Amino acid sequence: MKSRGRVIAMALCAALALGCGAGSLWIEAKAVLAQVLLERAWSNTAGARDRIKPWPWADTWPVARLSVPRLGERWIVLAGASGRTLAFGPGHLDGTPLPGERGNVVLAGHRDTQFATLEALQLGDELLVETPARKIARFQVSDLEIIDQRELARVTARGEDGLTLVTCWPFGALVPGGNLRYVVRASPVIDESMHPQRLAIRG
Repeated sequence: MKSRGRVIAMALCAALALGCGAGSLWIEAKAVLAQVLLERAWSNTAGARDRIKPWPWADTWPVARLSVPRLGERWIVLAGASGRTLAFGPGHLDGTPLPGERGNVVLAGHRDTQFATLEALQLGDELLVETPARKIARFQVSDLEIIDQRELARVTARGEDGLTLVTCWPFGALVPGGNLRYVVRASPVIDESMHPQRLAIRG
């Protein structure tokens, strides 16, 4: 079944490439198809050790799903943060804890695609991170900061448990790249239902 799915995906790519004469239409069609394949790979990922590639030649795989409930946004997070990976979605920065592990989880994304949404985030917004084991960790935005890229080592350090999102700044810039980065920090939300003493005090 998996090989058949790959054949269908490749056939779809070929058909779209031939049918969409205009370059911009092909780019849009490829992006839509990529998201379908990413969702399929995520649905087939059942554990942290799974490396289900969305297409046969991919050098990345889903490691989490990130959601922003207030904005209705949801993305598949991919392994690694290379330019090839970020073209399809947010990426997990190598050398930082994987989603679901202790420490500061760092995710990067492009300011003109998925992480354009970071501009609309506000202090107190809730972020949800779903792991391959289907466990959901809740975070709350605690800090918004613009830094020089030379300071990235400071914000990506392992440190305390948390979630850090990074993208280029300013948003909407016509020239790619630049030295500034927009950083969103979020702190874990403690589930009070897991603390019987707190429930006793409240009850």
